[in-house]
Amino acid sequence: MSASVHQLPTPSQPPAVQRDRADFGALRAELHQRCADHDLAELWSSLATGERKALLASAKLSPREALTPIEQMAKFNREAIRGAIQRMSQYANRLRRQLEGDKPHPSRELASLARQALAEGDTRAAQHWLALIEKGVA
Repeated sequence: MSASVHQLPTPSQPPAVQRDRADFGALRAELHQRCADHDLAELWSSLATGERKALLASAKLSPREALTPIEQMAKFNREAIRGAIQRMSQYANRLRRQLEGDKPHPSRELASLARQALAEGDTRAAQHWLALIEKGVA
């Protein structure tokens, strides 16, 4: 018995490289940096010692860690600090919302202008208002 070997077909052209849609490449790089705690290290280095101690207290860690570079801390401690930052940020956002009251989000006014422009048949103006909303201007 002799076995014959057949070459598998290969595409004649390499597949076209898709362009980066919706900045996926930048998002991917940011996520990789976050997994490596680069964002946390950058924030930690910009904090004053007192601010670091407040974060450490919220994370239930020793205040002696305030002078330790984040890269030298154990993963558990870095995760505790990240959790403390998130809790404090959520608290600050809730407090801000309470102080501002129940005002509608600024993008609502832009959305109503976009709806009005559509009702008037002015698609160019509607696209303008939607672009402002998407950019986060309001």
